[in-house]
Amino acid sequence: MFCYLFFYTGRQTFGFAIPGIEKELGISKATLGWASAALLWTYAIGQFVNGNLGDQYGGRRLMALGAWLSCGLNWIVSFGQSAWGIGIPWAMNGYAQSLGWAPGSKVLSNWFSHHERGMAYGGYLFAAGSSSVLAFATSTLILEFDLDWRWIFRIPVLLLLLGGTVYYLLVRDKPEDAGFPAVEETVVMSDEKQAGDTLTAWERYRIALTNRSFLIASLAIGFQNTARYGLLIWVPVHFLGEHGKESAGKWISLALPVGMALGAIASGWVSDVLLKGNRSRVIGLFLGAAAACSLGMSYLDRGSLFGIVLLFLTGFFAYGPQSAFWALCPDLLGKRLAGTGTGVMNTAAYVFAGFGEPLIGWIIDQRNDTSMIFTIVAVSCTAGAVLSCFIREPDSRQPG
Repeated sequence: MFCYLFFYTGRQTFGFAIPGIEKELGISKATLGWASAALLWTYAIGQFVNGNLGDQYGGRRLMALGAWLSCGLNWIVSFGQSAWGIGIPWAMNGYAQSLGWAPGSKVLSNWFSHHERGMAYGGYLFAAGSSSVLAFATSTLILEFDLDWRWIFRIPVLLLLLGGTVYYLLVRDKPEDAGFPAVEETVVMSDEKQAGDTLTAWERYRIALTNRSFLIASLAIGFQNTARYGLLIWVPVHFLGEHGKESAGKWISLALPVGMALGAIASGWVSDVLLKGNRSRVIGLFLGAAAACSLGMSYLDRGSLFGIVLLFLTGFFAYGPQSAFWALCPDLLGKRLAGTGTGVMNTAAYVFAGFGEPLIGWIIDQRNDTSMIFTIVAVSCTAGAVLSCFIREPDSRQPG
């Protein structure tokens, strides 16, 4: 949680830099949308690879390496003078960032059983959501102090360098490495899934890619992540308005990541305590509520006080289901395939989100209306909620 608290300072600050980049370098929103998409797609490719590597080699070294590389690549982006000069290192940063989530999830799956994973992943997602708050707050402060967009890629990521170093020094991949007994699995799994340690990389992929419920969940998170990144990248653009960093509305955007952080930990509690491990129901309920809230945002003026509350709720419900999605990976595939499952699922999530970014940028350019983002988010959340109805989860044993 401490390490991931700083991870988004390396990739969710881009929206705050868009007005400055557009003004200084004359790059259109659609083109910058493609730069954002490049990061999301390289992140997706990295997830597909690094989740499997996490199962094979453990998550400690991979996650720390990702933090260090991302910090360096953000600094390279800050010196960019063209679309290519920004886009290429930003795309490389996507792969560096992909070394974090799936390997870190593998570590969590080793330390917590089925009946604890909702809360564990909720805490992990709370740290990620809080990382969004940190990324938004530090970027806003940089603009508040009249520093240009380049410093957005230089100052916040120093925290990521710290987080990765502390993580590497303190974390162990599994309880056995710290002298504790292994955590027993409490979900009924096939012998093949339980034998994950003896499977080859290709066999782990085969199990994941032939599990129907897992594939449906991966499609559902694709729509959820399209909504999530649509909000994270374009909400700052919406509230910064035509005046960029001088806009008085820039602090309003903080309501979004605050809602996301609280939604993540709340959904983990709902999943484990109220719904007894039923992840798909949490996903459907939260995404349905997110669609309604986002649609409401599309009808509000940028300066509406009620918009702060509704933006908070949009973030709360749009991001909250992520804890349920990630807990589904070990639930559906077994904890020995948790890294592979998380990587494959996250690949789908970011492929979808990558297509959404340039599309949103193009629509905003064509309509000259940044509020279109909320309509797109509502449609994406509705699609994810419908798909969640078709996820079938395994029976679980009561711990005893």
